[in-house]
Amino acid sequence: MPSGLVALALGGFGIGLTEFLIAGLLPQVASSLTVSEAAAGWLISGYALSVAVGAIALTAATARLPRKQVLVGLVTLFVIGNLLSAVAPNYPVMLLGRIVAALCHGSFFGIGSLVARGLVAPEKKSRAVAVMFAGLTVANVLGVPFGALVGERWGWRAAFWAVTGIGVLALAGIATLVPAGAGRTPSASGADGAVPGQPAGLAPQLRAFRSGQVWLTLVATALSYGGMFGAFSYIAYTFTEVSGFDPQDVAWLLMVYGVGLVVGNLVGGRAADRDRDRALVLALLGLTCTLALFGLLAADATASVLLVFLMGVTGFASVPGMITRVTDHAHGAALAASANVSASNVGNALGAWLGGLAIGAGLGYTSPLYVGAGIALASTVVMVVAARRARTPQAEDRAPAR
Repeated sequence: MPSGLVALALGGFGIGLTEFLIAGLLPQVASSLTVSEAAAGWLISGYALSVAVGAIALTAATARLPRKQVLVGLVTLFVIGNLLSAVAPNYPVMLLGRIVAALCHGSFFGIGSLVARGLVAPEKKSRAVAVMFAGLTVANVLGVPFGALVGERWGWRAAFWAVTGIGVLALAGIATLVPAGAGRTPSASGADGAVPGQPAGLAPQLRAFRSGQVWLTLVATALSYGGMFGAFSYIAYTFTEVSGFDPQDVAWLLMVYGVGLVVGNLVGGRAADRDRDRALVLALLGLTCTLALFGLLAADATASVLLVFLMGVTGFASVPGMITRVTDHAHGAALAASANVSASNVGNALGAWLGGLAIGAGLGYTSPLYVGAGIALASTVVMVVAARRARTPQAEDRAPAR
């Protein structure tokens, strides 16, 4: 494993911690900054909205810059944002710090995925992306308990100081270990060999969105995340109100889910390098079946533990393949990679909204699982259509993004 990949994974870990740890710190932050719980909640939702906006805006603004240089700038922004949060004297500064840190999130994973795949042989590109995303999935497992533990012992500011330190280490690693030319625009054939010159400008990257395959992949990504998070957003209620677990059990059950994410990410990356479209269809179909079965068996505590693990596995198994797929059909356009991250956040919001509607309609706490299964099934259908169309690619998909 190239050392540059380790640096990228560390950056992903730090960004993931920033996203997830706040959930375990909200009561402390609200009390310390004397704001309501609703206002403190904006530290989460404001972050998510900034991720979606920043993924497109920053990638577009840096389209002509070398990708390593952009990554260094993004991680610097991440460090500044967490530093602001750590020293925030009031709520507006805290919210500003969260927004600044979030702006780098989507672009880092979008551009970083291109750099990661450029560090390995073409037949290992999805596995390389999976290694980079391993940092994010591990953070999903550790983020909330890490924030709660550090916050309990040394205060919530200490958690943000710790993440700032991780950001500094990642910044140093990327600056020293990632080769200067990593992640250059792929060749016209869509292969992964680097070509001379600077990355393509904004106009050529926008032309990548003429590809129907790019749009199909973005839609499939949004729907796959919508299916998983439509169920996950309300999983604590499912555990306590249907499965019969005590509220204190939810933390370790979420860790089981997080372990599933780690496994699914690594297995999905390896499978995608063998037969990407087939692996994606199977992962999405697996998520659909898992969520539907979870809805049926949620009253069984043992089955719930197994199925929440499988939900994590099948839910994240498609992520590495989706990213390499969208960037292949976009011929290396970083804007398309970042758009994939934005699509995932749109899917998160869609799934959570629809799941909430189902509960509000009186359909019970298993209804988000069925809603998620329906959304995941829609993603499977879109992916099947995309795979079939890819067998006879259209002219715009063969043309280089220049």
